[in-house]
Amino acid sequence: MSEKKTLAVTQAYDGAFMAELELQDWDTVDAMLGTAARLHQDQGQWLAPHQRRDILQKLIQLMQAEVEDFAVLIAREGGKPLTDARVEVLRAINGVELAIEEMGQLKGEQIPMDLTAAGAGRTAFTIRKPIGVVVAVSAFNHPLNLIVHQVVPAIATGCPVIVKPAEPTPLSCMRFVELVHQAGLPAPWCQTCNCEIPVAEKLVTDPRVGFFTFIGSARVGWSLRSKLAPGTRCALEHGGVAPVIVAADADLETMVPLLVKGGYYHAGQVCVSVQRIFVHTSLKEKLVAALKEQVAALVVGDPTDAKTEVGPLIRTGEVDRVEAWVQEAIAAGAECAVGGQRLNDYLYAPTLLVDPPHSARVSTEEVFGPVVNVYGYDDEAEAVALANSLSVSFQAAVFTRDTSRAMRLTRELDAAAVMVNDHTAFRVDWMPFAGHRTSGLGVGGIPYTMADMAPEKLVVIKD
Repeated sequence: MSEKKTLAVTQAYDGAFMAELELQDWDTVDAMLGTAARLHQDQGQWLAPHQRRDILQKLIQLMQAEVEDFAVLIAREGGKPLTDARVEVLRAINGVELAIEEMGQLKGEQIPMDLTAAGAGRTAFTIRKPIGVVVAVSAFNHPLNLIVHQVVPAIATGCPVIVKPAEPTPLSCMRFVELVHQAGLPAPWCQTCNCEIPVAEKLVTDPRVGFFTFIGSARVGWSLRSKLAPGTRCALEHGGVAPVIVAADADLETMVPLLVKGGYYHAGQVCVSVQRIFVHTSLKEKLVAALKEQVAALVVGDPTDAKTEVGPLIRTGEVDRVEAWVQEAIAAGAECAVGGQRLNDYLYAPTLLVDPPHSARVSTEEVFGPVVNVYGYDDEAEAVALANSLSVSFQAAVFTRDTSRAMRLTRELDAAAVMVNDHTAFRVDWMPFAGHRTSGLGVGGIPYTMADMAPEKLVVIKD
């Protein structure tokens, strides 16, 4: 008998050991998938909506009792500063509340049939039915809230779900699933899978999967989508290289703290993190000076310390990568206004680059680290063209006091969402959240995910 493989979970901040988990092989995962598929096929085992509501309401109570425990766990395994980790837990709880509310709004509609003679004498309406087995593959940067976004809609709509958390951050997911079971959901309806990549790929691409929800890199997401079994629906959430257009009339005093938060929150490890700031040359010097002052003052260190504002990158290899990209940009002519160096194997200094080449990797690819770029412009149309020049399209931002300019730029920017006088990383969990082009497929946000997982079924009754 072959020896079981394991996964060592370590703290993002210093690599300290946290837990050792057994990795499931394909035979185990295949059995999990078989159990989930049989649950969906046997409607006699389905849970009624009122039962699912009761479970989710109990889940809220259990999560509320563990807010601080979850926050510390998120800070330890994922490196998110404790203050932000607490916010994530509260958002996750609110996400469960949103799903409960949406259960009462997710309904079908009457379809008029007598618009032609062929349809006369019939009554038609749609009902919502669970799509089938949901497989959720998640990301490390919000190890609780992203799980809620992918798993709770499945529970609310009556779909069996198998969730694979990100390899560096499985513990928040596993504790959440334990609470789901404590709240009354039978264990086979929500299963956690920790496995190696080849096993995960077999799971995702199995024909028994009804819906695949993925949060992670575009390279992996699009590759998996190309291998899905015929009939499997999916939603993909990837990243961007978020642009910001700053007009000459922008309010510097209110703008700078927003840009700093949007650029350095969770050390820039956010799919819509501020990365490219295009500022009118008349305001450029003042903006760079103000950003430099606030970025230099950020407290970097242990994420479990309540004073820390910027924590570690998720892996030492990510520090290596960010360091290489920044040094490449500096060598090509970028000015490093602040930062520009690793602090140790886990921390990279919050960095502000001025005028890196538009061809540099920090300008063309998602940094996913604490690096923000500032570029000057004189021609607004040219700035918009540069903002739109990449294959990604997620969230963007505009800072101006001119309403007409703001509305024009929201139309011209190639983005799924444009924030006016706010940073690109703004989000609430009930709004549509979607990447266009290579940034994703489908629409996230709890109400939209629930609609995907409970498609409409048409009923036509002949009089």
